[in-house]
Amino acid sequence: MTQTQQQPTLAVVDGTAEPPRQQAREPSPLLRPASLAQNRVPWWTSLVVLAIAAVLGAALSALISFNLALWLVLTAVLYLVISYCVTRVKVNRRQATDKMWANLVYLAFVIALLPLVSVIWSVTSTGIPGLLESGFLASDMQGVDGTTDQRSQEEGEPVLGGIRHALVGSLLITLTATSISVPIGLMTSIYLVEYARGGTLSRAITLFVDVMTGIPSIVAGLFGAAAMAWFLGVGNSLGLPVPTRSTMGITAAIALSVLMIPVVVRTTEEMLRVVPNELREASYALGVRKWRTILKVVIPTAISGIAAGVTLAIARVIGETAPILVTAGFVVSNNWNLFQGWMTALPVYIFRQFQNPTSPNFSDPSHQRAWAAALVLIIIVMGLNLTARLIATIFAPKKTGR
Repeated sequence: MTQTQQQPTLAVVDGTAEPPRQQAREPSPLLRPASLAQNRVPWWTSLVVLAIAAVLGAALSALISFNLALWLVLTAVLYLVISYCVTRVKVNRRQATDKMWANLVYLAFVIALLPLVSVIWSVTSTGIPGLLESGFLASDMQGVDGTTDQRSQEEGEPVLGGIRHALVGSLLITLTATSISVPIGLMTSIYLVEYARGGTLSRAITLFVDVMTGIPSIVAGLFGAAAMAWFLGVGNSLGLPVPTRSTMGITAAIALSVLMIPVVVRTTEEMLRVVPNELREASYALGVRKWRTILKVVIPTAISGIAAGVTLAIARVIGETAPILVTAGFVVSNNWNLFQGWMTALPVYIFRQFQNPTSPNFSDPSHQRAWAAALVLIIIVMGLNLTARLIATIFAPKKTGR
C-alpha cells in the first residue's frame, strides 16, 4: 500500500506560481533573549531612597541631638543600607553588592570634595570685602598703624593698607627660584634618562631627589639661610662688597629652589621617559648627534609635560611661609632689590596680619586684610594650575594621520 504525499499548493501571484510562505514559529521561552530592562531598578529609585534616608536621618538625629553633621552622617549610612536592601530584593545579591561599592566610591568622592569646597567658600565669603577695598592691591602698609585700624573699626572709616609690597616680593622671589630650579632640574633629568646607565652616581642622585622631595619647608629655609651666610662670610674674607646680613630676597629664592628642584626633576624625568625610543633611533640613523637629538627631538616631544610640571612646582612653592619668613623677613614697604634688605611675600603677610595685628585691641581690620590676601593667593594658585593644564594642551604633540 503506497502512501500518497500531499504536494504543497502553489499560490498564484501576478500570474506566477509561488509556494506558500511558512508561518514563523514562536521561539521557546528558554531561548528568548533577556530584555535589557530586566534585572534593573528604575532610575528614580535612588532619589526615592535618598529622600527616605534623609527623613529617617533627620528623625534619628532629632532624637539624639540634631545637628547638621550628624544628620548628614546618618543619611549617608541609611542610604547605603536601604539602597542595598532594595537592590537585593528587586534584582539579586550580585547587583546589590556592586551598587553598594559604587555608592561607597561616590560617598568617598563627596567627602574628599567637602574640605575643598569649604575652604574656597570660607576664604571667598570672608575675603571679598577686603579685596573690594579701594587701594588694597595698589598700596602697601607704609604709614598704617594701630590708630588707623582703631578709627576703621570704631568710626567705620575705610580699611587702609594693602598687599602691593607682598605681591612684588612673591613675584620676584618665585621667578628667581624658578630661574634657579628649572635649569638644574632639567639637566639632572636629561642626565638620568639619556646618559646614565644605572651606575652608582645615577642611583645616588635618585636617592637624594627622593629625600629632597620629603624634607620639611622649614629645613629648606634654614639651609638657604646657612648657605647664604657662608657665602657672605667668604665674600667678606676676600674683601668683596657683599651685604652684611643674609636675610634678603635672594636667600628666600635659594630656599624655595631647594623645594622646587626635586619636583622639576621628577616631572621632567617621567616626561622624558615617555618619549618613544624609536624617535631617538630615527634621529641617530640620520647621523644626528646625541645632544642635538635631545635638543631637537626629545625635549620638544616632552615639552608639554615639562611645562606643566614646572608650573605646578611654582604653584607648590608660592604658598610657602616658613622658609620665606626665615630667609626674607618682613617689611611694610616695597623692596625691588633681591640682594639688599628684607622682603615680604604673600604667605608671610597673611601670617603676620593674623599673628601680630597692627592694632592688638582692634584686630578686625588686620584680619580683613589677611583674608583678602589669602583669597588673592588662592586665585594665583588656581590660575597657575589652570595655566599648567592649558600649557599641556597647547604643547601636546598633535595627532596627525594620513
